[in-house]
Amino acid sequence: MTADFALHELCVVACAEAWRGDGEILASPFGALPAVAARLARATFSPDLVMTDGVASLVAGVSPVDGSEGAGVVEGWLPYRAVFDLVWSGRRHVMMAASQIDRFGNQNISCIGDHARPKVQLIGMRGAPGNTIHHATSYFIPAHSLRVFVPRVDVVCGVGYDRAAALGRAGRFHRIGRVVTNLGVFDFETPDRSMRLASRHPGVQVEDVVRATGFLLTIPDRVETTREPTPEELRLIRDVIDPKGAAASELAR
Repeated sequence: MTADFALHELCVVACAEAWRGDGEILASPFGALPAVAARLARATFSPDLVMTDGVASLVAGVSPVDGSEGAGVVEGWLPYRAVFDLVWSGRRHVMMAASQIDRFGNQNISCIGDHARPKVQLIGMRGAPGNTIHHATSYFIPAHSLRVFVPRVDVVCGVGYDRAAALGRAGRFHRIGRVVTNLGVFDFETPDRSMRLASRHPGVQVEDVVRATGFLLTIPDRVETTREPTPEELRLIRDVIDPKGAAASELAR
């Protein structure tokens, strides 16, 4: 990696790319770094993205992720009950976290171990089942490791491609956009919809990714290097969207 940008800035851009071409849909990022990424996407190549203030309003423009200048100009009303209309109609793209994820994109944020007697209690199912069946879902995972990229998740919260296929027509709206980690970018553009290494971050070797993954990855003959931030993207991240470095602290966890 060059000295021109930091790893968290590279990950911000990689996450922002998840919303490229989405058009007028609700972007729902979970966490500081994905929130910076969604704002960056809206400020650059996806200006039609719909953003909220996290409460009940749709907001225009691009404001700092720390809220120091407010949430932005209110341009619409989106109370909690109306969010489900967007969810069920597919007009939403959420970026969630994953405590565990497997080869087909099944995700766990509920617990580690047997569900009846878990070793570790996590945040629960939340909206993951509905999210993954009704609209596009992507994931940001700050620490790529064997503990997270597992052969089989302990509890299925977010639905993967194998289970969506088994649902038949009920799973027709299922789509996992991309998985971004501190090592690379992953997608499911394979014949059996299993996870593929789409790009490795600068300075990361394919062998590094393979060693940190607990299942068989599809590795293309030529693995691209993750796109670097442009000077304008760096300016927006540093001076406009995230001047206090919230994204950097999330990646460090």
